[in-house]
Amino acid sequence: MRNCQKLLTGVAGAATLLCAGAGAGAGVARAADGFSIPDLLTYPFVVGLVSARHADRLAWVRDVKGVRNVWVAEAPAFMPRQTTQFTDDDGQELTQLTFSDDGKVLVFVRGGDHDGNWPAAGNLAPDPTSSATEPKVTLWLADPEGMKPAAKIVEGDAPAVSSKGDLAYVKDGAVWTAKLDGTGAKKLFFDRGKDSELTWSTDGSRLAFSSMRDGDHAFVGVFAGADQPIEWLAPSTGIDRDPVWSPDGKRLAFTRQPGRGGAPEPILIRQPRPWSIWTGDVATAAARQVWKSPDTLRGSYPDFEGQANLHWAGNERLTFLSEADNWPHLYSVAASGGEAKLLTPGAFMAEHITASGDGKTLIYSANTGALEDDNQRRHLYRVSAEGGPPIALSQGTTLEWSPAALSTGVAFIAADARRPPAVDVVAFTGSGRRELAGQAPDPKFPGARFVIPTKVSWKAPDGLTIEGQLFQAPGAKNTAGVIFVHGGPPRQMMLGWSYMDYYSNSYAMNQYLAAHGFTVLSVNYRLGIGYGWDFQHAEHGGMAGSSEYQDVVSGGRFLQSVPGVAPMRIGIWGGSYGGLLTALGLARNSDLFKAGVDFHGVHDWSRSLGRQTGGRTDRYEVGDLAAAMETAFKASPDADIATWTSPVLLIQGDDDRNVRFAETIDLARRLQAEGVDFEELVIPDEIHGFLRYGSWLKADAATAEYLARKLGAATAK
Repeated sequence: MRNCQKLLTGVAGAATLLCAGAGAGAGVARAADGFSIPDLLTYPFVVGLVSARHADRLAWVRDVKGVRNVWVAEAPAFMPRQTTQFTDDDGQELTQLTFSDDGKVLVFVRGGDHDGNWPAAGNLAPDPTSSATEPKVTLWLADPEGMKPAAKIVEGDAPAVSSKGDLAYVKDGAVWTAKLDGTGAKKLFFDRGKDSELTWSTDGSRLAFSSMRDGDHAFVGVFAGADQPIEWLAPSTGIDRDPVWSPDGKRLAFTRQPGRGGAPEPILIRQPRPWSIWTGDVATAAARQVWKSPDTLRGSYPDFEGQANLHWAGNERLTFLSEADNWPHLYSVAASGGEAKLLTPGAFMAEHITASGDGKTLIYSANTGALEDDNQRRHLYRVSAEGGPPIALSQGTTLEWSPAALSTGVAFIAADARRPPAVDVVAFTGSGRRELAGQAPDPKFPGARFVIPTKVSWKAPDGLTIEGQLFQAPGAKNTAGVIFVHGGPPRQMMLGWSYMDYYSNSYAMNQYLAAHGFTVLSVNYRLGIGYGWDFQHAEHGGMAGSSEYQDVVSGGRFLQSVPGVAPMRIGIWGGSYGGLLTALGLARNSDLFKAGVDFHGVHDWSRSLGRQTGGRTDRYEVGDLAAAMETAFKASPDADIATWTSPVLLIQGDDDRNVRFAETIDLARRLQAEGVDFEELVIPDEIHGFLRYGSWLKADAATAEYLARKLGAATAK
């Protein structure tokens, strides 16, 4: 085992990671062979686009080399301007941009890990710079007019700003309030539950929220003042979530799922997760069911972006997302109840859903379009909540996501195979599309030299068609091949930049490898999104049998057959769930995969299952736990450690809140015991999705150097 150390070479400033004992030729391919990783990682990433409800004003976060700032723009010119002045790669994310309805107040959250599966011990915020001063999750006030510097308000999270300018937020699971200058911070009310999903009524007089109680049931409550008791809408043994106000402020819509109880459900046999939509009268706290999902697997509560995506369409209709017909589609139903109307028919998913100011038009992205390969892109559409054919707002080889409604059109984030994400606007007719000014990447960014990935497909051993993207330089000969496996697993890699920062880094790295003597196949294996509910929830997947692995190994065989690829020099890399599949490939098929890079993968499913179930030690009935634990272990890389012979680089931050660092420690000790060649790169205090540019630079350079050294990549001609 070797420990990688960062060395800076003199080649165009490229950061190269060499490992103790590596030969003189082990460095990353020189910038002259393509482009450097530091230049590659100058790409800007745009996220968090929002608009004010009653003003044509936008805000978003732009991240350049780890320096995050909030930008704003307003009609008619939509000229972007920076409204914060952060200057460091400090790993403090900026999230939850929240306008007042009139767009005059803009609050955001600085710090934290909002994608973690669990909080750190003591609820500590991430400290990826290893600062001697403990970071905190804080609310900040930005000036949309750009006249005043951004200022910290108070410690807190999940802000909600009323039409009156009142601020509510969450701190330690309770609802707090403070003035926008940070004074007067106090608990807004007492509630013994864990509160979230704050939403003000239109007139700002009431605050609705969800209150999780004891981890097994939840209520929707309404706070109307310190002198009044909290009103609970039709409390039950169920889990009530997703409160949404009607425009007139008289009713709340919310979702209900069964509470957590009953006999232990089978672990190895998937069970339906039924749900329903309710509306409640705020004056009386009475509520009634207006729609119920079918009691089928596909009808389960959506495991998808935005989940139910519940919206009011005026005061008389509700819109929502359901996968009941195998696809994540939009529906509408009368607020009084009745049959739901399908709004988005077809073999595609609706994603990134927002509503117009009056709620009567839904705007969404979808993996469909006029081109045969559009199922690996995203395009924008709008559809009336009353029904009628959806209208395309974008088309072609670009990708569009995260729409934000304007009075006469839509703002959105756009990219393509070479152009990194930026904010565009378009009219509701689909005309007049343009990119907002001032968003060009650094001149050193090498996007113009990217290859255009192509859609490919092959058959898995069980006959299922699997798709992916092939990255190969023109005229490539005798290149090493690399399989890339995404994480999640509910993700889809596309024919261009991703809407997730983690996978934009992956996309950039696949482009780097293609420019430096590799042919890369990115595999959209079963359990991913974009191909329907049945594909995403495949039988015997994950800890129930790893049926998705056949898609990865068959992808490796397919890659061996691609012209220009040396079939005996195939590697594999991926992160999170992709790290698991990387480890599984090396453990089961070292004959195929000659080397790999495993970013923070799970290596023993049984440990995860044991934590999820608590061993069911709190009850007599344990169901199929013993059989599930055995199946989970057999589905894990650890189970096949005896046949693992190929070398691997293990990469993880030790403050990971999605995959426990113990997974990498455990695997390292097992590999060491078996005499398997492995190296490790541990990044102290980093989380799962690295927060710092410096961490990605270190990890990406290590990945490229390792694959080149182990697979002997030859520069494409």
